[in-house]
Amino acid sequence: MLRKGHIMAIHFIKSGLQTSIQDGGRRGLMHQGVSTSGAMDTTAMAMANWLVGKAQTSTLFEFTLIGPTIEFSQSLYISITGAKFELTLNNLPVSSYQTIHVKSGDKLNFGKRLQGARAYMAFTGELLFENKVLQDVLGSKATHLTAGYGGINGKVIRDNTHFSINSTDIKSQTSLRIIDHKNDLNPGNNCFLRCVKAPESSLFNAAQKESFYQQTFSINPNSNRMGLRLEGEPINFHSPLNITSSGLIQGSIQIPPSGLPIISSVDGQTIGGYPRIAVVISADLAKLAQLAPGDNVIFVNVSQEQALTILRNKQQQLKMSLDNTATLPARI
Repeated sequence: MLRKGHIMAIHFIKSGLQTSIQDGGRRGLMHQGVSTSGAMDTTAMAMANWLVGKAQTSTLFEFTLIGPTIEFSQSLYISITGAKFELTLNNLPVSSYQTIHVKSGDKLNFGKRLQGARAYMAFTGELLFENKVLQDVLGSKATHLTAGYGGINGKVIRDNTHFSINSTDIKSQTSLRIIDHKNDLNPGNNCFLRCVKAPESSLFNAAQKESFYQQTFSINPNSNRMGLRLEGEPINFHSPLNITSSGLIQGSIQIPPSGLPIISSVDGQTIGGYPRIAVVISADLAKLAQLAPGDNVIFVNVSQEQALTILRNKQQQLKMSLDNTATLPARI
């Protein structure tokens, strides 16, 4: 029961396929065996939070493949970014990548998914569950579904779940913002993933590297927040590549005995024993969030210097996207 003075502001009538609470994640703990977790698409997270006037790594909802149906019982601002869905508010079309003013009784519905895999919804105010502020676990509220901590006891959000908002700061929001869709940095389908050398790259011969870089892989349906499993022509081994288990980072591309690559993601293991043929560059990590089953991936080799230039350009592009936001008339 909520105490007097708190309103159940956000009611998930339908929760969607895999809806969870995320934020900027747990940084600097992988050497202790703690995955980063957090939002898979950090660009979409930053944009969503920017649109409601919050810090770019603030707590928000992550939706996967099938979005929710939400009823609001409090006036607040929200924003939706990332994967593109057919969105309606009170049965009328509404756009992502802009600030949306919702009022008590409004109903938001995620319809058909058009592109990408994961969408994000930010909101004004602090999220409470069962009248309590969500607890930080190792410095983050992010849900780690495999380990079972963060968010709501490490679990996905279920149908008929209610959240309240502790101070929406509704009066401090003076303008509604919109981000040009041309500045969407992470398309989901048939994308190129740029890579740099990994510690074991030299163990792979020319034919194996050619097989890796010259073919198109597809995303296996068994992919998740731990890692993306790929389908395609296996990379053949004439003899096993035995290595000592060592640390993994997000974007590490391991080649197991099956010959089919596995890309480590935000909830992935922090140590592994399969050889790594390459590592996805930092600038392209957010793309992993938007790859749905059946999407195609082509790997492209770049140098460390090129990877740094690409990252700086992406950071500048994001900054320009947020600096150039337009304003919308407020919804009365």
